[in-house]
Parts: sequence; C-alpha cells; structure tokens
Amino acid sequence: MEDTANTSAGSGPRERILAATAELLAAGGRGAVSTRAVGAAAEVKAPTIYRLFGDMQGLLDAVAAEGFTAYLKDKTVLEPTADPVADLRAGWDLHIGFGLANPALYLVMNEPRPGAAPPSAVAGLAFLSALVRRIAEAGRLRVSEERATDLIQASGRGTTLTLIAMPEQRRDPELSTLAREAVIAAITTDTPAAHPPTPVTAAVALRAVLPRTTALTAREQDLMQEWLDRIASAQDPSASVTSRSDADGT
Repeated sequence: MEDTANTSAGSGPRERILAATAELLAAGGRGAVSTRAVGAAAEVKAPTIYRLFGDMQGLLDAVAAEGFTAYLKDKTVLEPTADPVADLRAGWDLHIGFGLANPALYLVMNEPRPGAAPPSAVAGLAFLSALVRRIAEAGRLRVSEERATDLIQASGRGTTLTLIAMPEQRRDPELSTLAREAVIAAITTDTPAAHPPTPVTAAVALRAVLPRTTALTAREQDLMQEWLDRIASAQDPSASVTSRSDADGT
C-alpha cells in the first residue's frame, strides 16, 4: 500500500523519497542521509528505495538531478539582454547564490564521479556554451569557445566551493566579484567598436556563426572550422608563449 499512498495528491513514493532526501541533506549534510532516515521521513521501506533508485548513490544522483533542474529553471528565466557579457555576469552571480543557498546539495551535485555526466549537468553546460557563443558572435571573445567555457565553469565551481568551505562570518563578499571579473577579463575583449578585431576574435566570431552559412559544402565547412580553430589556438596567450620559446630554442 505504501507505493500507492497519496499518489492522487502528486506525492507518490518517489516524490516523497526525493523530498525527504533533499530535506535531510539540507539539514545535516550527506552524513544525515541514510536508508533508515530517508525511509522514516518518506514513510517507505528500504526495498522501495532500492527498487526506485538502486542504491544510496542512485538516490543522491536523482536528488542532484532535481537540484540541477531547479537551478536551470532559475537560469532560464533570465531574459537575454543586448550585452552577452552582462548576461554572463548575471549567470555567474546566480550560480554562486544557488551554491551558497544550497551548500550540501551543491556539494553532491559537483562530486567527481566516473561515467557520463547526468543529463541535467549536460543541460547546464549547454546553457553556458550558448552564452559563450553569444559573446563570440559579438566579436568579444579572445580565446576559443571551448577554453572560455571550461574556464568559466572551473572558476565558478571553484569559487563556490571555496565560499562554501568558509565559515559564514568569514566569507568575503568581494571574492566572487573579483573572480568573476578576472575570468571576464581573461576571455573577453573590449567592445568591437572601441578596438578593431584581432585575428583571434575574428576567427572565434566566424567560427561561432559558421554553422549558419549555406555557401559551403559540409566538407568545406569542416575544413574552414579546422582552420579557424588553428588560428584561435595560435593566438591563445599560452600558445604564444610556447611559440616564443620554440623560436628562442628553449
């Protein structure tokens, strides 16, 4: 009977288990989440948890997926503006705010784990990639889209985890702002109107809009994409250092 209780009210065993786990996680961290505690809070027996989620890791993954979904729902309500860099700032601040408001859930969501990323994590990366592409299309990206996305993701996650680890009374509210602006300075240029495009910004911008063209065959597009990627990589600061070292014979 436990599997059918309250289903008409939209609170079947799966929903109750997820809600109970999220509450336990928020109140006491991962250590508070056990089969016994979840079962008692959700009014189900252990076999029901195992049948629905496999094991505790499966349950935590499902809770993390729910957290990602809620996070993405908040992010997608942000209306795009004419300035994609300003939109990146807003997205960064929302990311940090979500982590600090849900520290235990954020830690579960960002646990290193083998295998493919959960679908919601893939969706989050797709959201960030789309935002980076808008910056590239505006001619304001100084590195490749892939490097910019990786840097934003790594820096945002690292900043959030650092702030979570700090005692609340010692948290520096400016740390996130400084990290955010350092990343933006590293990956973006001034507005194209203020400065002419460099080879890298032009290559990255053209690479971003290349899929829209119908003037090239699929093979020609692949070749053009390879050339543009090589230009962007050659102009990358770290690649430039390597090139100078090779020229000096070091």
